[in-house]
Amino acid sequence: MRYLFGASSGTVVAGGNGQGSANTQLNFPIGLHFDLSSNSLFIANSVGHNILRWVIGASSWTLVAGSNSGIPGSTSTLLNQPQDVVLDSTGNVYVADGYNNRIQFFLAGHFNGTTIAGTGIASTSDTGLYLPVSIAIDAQLNLYVSDYQNLRVQQYQRY
Repeated sequence: MRYLFGASSGTVVAGGNGQGSANTQLNFPIGLHFDLSSNSLFIANSVGHNILRWVIGASSWTLVAGSNSGIPGSTSTLLNQPQDVVLDSTGNVYVADGYNNRIQFFLAGHFNGTTIAGTGIASTSDTGLYLPVSIAIDAQLNLYVSDYQNLRVQQYQRY
């Protein structure tokens, strides 16, 4: 929903066509990132197991990462209930891949990701993650991860 300043009601800008995997539907959207340069929302579509790009004013999304059919997985091209998404200044995509307990990095325009934090297995170690739910990047490209089940926020310095 989009709410203009001072408005008492909002406008649907993405989804609104019931739950599903069609390119006009969303399936438990959780994390959002607005990209000003493309006037788009990047959506962590959790139960769809993907990251979507929805241009404001468009009637459908395009796939950025994960499965187009809603299938979860743990390979370099699949996600399992992504919780959040952010972009850096060059359009690279970072995903909190919640149920895979990792942060995936996708070069702009690529569908093959690289794990840059976590191991893919729930862990309480200093470098492990257990359900990462939110991420942020600072100006030096250091990564901050809300490590939900470990009750902490982890910092990963740019590699």
